[in-house]
Amino acid sequence: MALTHAVQSGQPIIPLFIMDDLFQSYGAAPKWRLGLGLEHLARSFEKLSSKLILRRGDAESVLTEVIQETAATSVVWNRLYEPKTRERDSKIKETLTARGITVQSFAGMVMFEPWTVATGGGSYYRVYTPFWKSVRGRDVKAALAAPARIASPEAWPKSDPLEAWTLGRAMNRGAAIVRPFICLGEEEAQKRLQAFIDNDVADYKELRDIPALAATSGLSENLAYGEISPAQCWHAGQSALYAGAPGAETFLKEIVWREFAYHLMYHTPHILSENWKRDWDAFPWNTDEMHPHVVAWKQGRTGVPFVDAAMRELYVTGRMHNRGRMIVASYLTKHLMCHWKIGQKWFEDCLVDWDPASNAMGWQWSSGSGPDATPYFRVFNAETQLLKFDPKSSYIHRWIAELSAAPPSSAENFFKAIPKHWNLSSNMGYGEPIVNMSLGRARALEAYQNRSF
Repeated sequence: MALTHAVQSGQPIIPLFIMDDLFQSYGAAPKWRLGLGLEHLARSFEKLSSKLILRRGDAESVLTEVIQETAATSVVWNRLYEPKTRERDSKIKETLTARGITVQSFAGMVMFEPWTVATGGGSYYRVYTPFWKSVRGRDVKAALAAPARIASPEAWPKSDPLEAWTLGRAMNRGAAIVRPFICLGEEEAQKRLQAFIDNDVADYKELRDIPALAATSGLSENLAYGEISPAQCWHAGQSALYAGAPGAETFLKEIVWREFAYHLMYHTPHILSENWKRDWDAFPWNTDEMHPHVVAWKQGRTGVPFVDAAMRELYVTGRMHNRGRMIVASYLTKHLMCHWKIGQKWFEDCLVDWDPASNAMGWQWSSGSGPDATPYFRVFNAETQLLKFDPKSSYIHRWIAELSAAPPSSAENFFKAIPKHWNLSSNMGYGEPIVNMSLGRARALEAYQNRSF
């Protein structure tokens, strides 16, 4: 919306991306994926006779510098909803407005801005189902058409070379392994959406939990970087629903689940860093990130095939099937009794589709400390889940080399992607479970039932 507004003004436009401390704090995979997205975006602007200017530093200081260099009189952007970005952008808007600069912000990457959805009593929604019922019948604005050309200034301000930012440095050798799984840019995101609608949405409800199948949309990556909008996904899903696709409503509910995460992040920002339910602060989770069980979990060698396959998929592809995310999260927080923040932080470092709101809510949902969370007595058994969702072990053999006489390249690539200092190889054999599934579940249930809150 911000770009459309700027184009319609008829004035020269300077697209600007500022690498400030908030972006610098990204984990390895998200920062690397951001760099790929910026490189692609820069080429897209060039096709429109424009240019993406890159600057690094404090956002307000950089904006002030560029305004002085170019004599710009107006600044526009699309809103972000994280607490730190809201604080930053509000301060910038106040400062620039006081200096006589016109500043306008527009709705960001959500369908319903958080303050526009409220209960009958005027409060925010704490449970998903009422939230879904509240918004499912709302009109969602159609996506705006992309501009055919962008007016350029007579002279461009200086720009940092993207390679100087070394955004992929922390990925090390893993970048080459993950890169083939990346779906980059708006055009590819649209193709991904259309392929899903054409081929998979009809069976989405029945097949989305089977990790060996490519039966989900895969659009979380593109949504995370603004390469496709939730509104575009929504309208495609609505069209499929009206055409009689049985799984379309479930797809629409997943889009709204993402909206719910942003709704909660806006109204209860502590969900990103603290237990959403404050009474869980007293729960005796292990917080030692170097505990041997935590290390085994991160390295995909817990001895529990479903858990290990999902963790290895993460390292090879930068993503993880949603059923796998639930399994590994339940296993870490319940069978291993480790704090959800450990998992949240690991995903933040490893996911190319990392999204702060969805990641935080997913982990707190799994652990029991969050909104609309799984009840304490629901402890996923990764062994029975495997029998249910991967009965032929297709998913397991795709990612765990030690379980196959002739493992596929997908499984071998895990050992090519991981840090060398892990000193792991497929020749080491597959170990026994680090925690007995039945005993782990019993321990978790005892802790939950005896909790002092």
